[in-house]
Amino acid sequence: MTPTTLTVNGAGHALNVDPDMPLLYALRNQLGLNGAKYGCGLGQCGACTVLVDDKPVFSCLTPCGGLQGKAIRTVESLGSAERPGPLQQAFIDAQAAQCGYCIAGMLMRAQALLERDPHPSEATIRAHMATNLCRCGTHLRIIAAISQVARTGEQHDRQG
Repeated sequence: MTPTTLTVNGAGHALNVDPDMPLLYALRNQLGLNGAKYGCGLGQCGACTVLVDDKPVFSCLTPCGGLQGKAIRTVESLGSAERPGPLQQAFIDAQAAQCGYCIAGMLMRAQALLERDPHPSEATIRAHMATNLCRCGTHLRIIAAISQVARTGEQHDRQG
């Protein structure tokens, strides 16, 4: 175990973890941030997607050891059930979640895109989101939700 400080959603957290521990486990087991989900453990589904320095990463594959000094953001940074952020509200409006398992990863990948390109085309959205999978097949609603935010230009401020 190694003392490691992770900056998650704008707050520093001193953790005593193995440097090889996947970020997903630290987020869920050490910090109680359960938005990111364990899907495949292979970086093939995207359910565990979080942002590290504004880039989407698979937290199931990202070791904690290389993350000191980097800004980590999880779906919890976008809003809450009581006060959803614009992207979360768009997902609600479009009924983009069926089982909901993939949604946190979808939201974070979409957030990264909208911060980089506030008005992406549908083709750009589709290409960017292709990495994350939804087993329920709500991809069309997910794309509609992201497109809604892209049209309005309303997005959540960055944290962390």
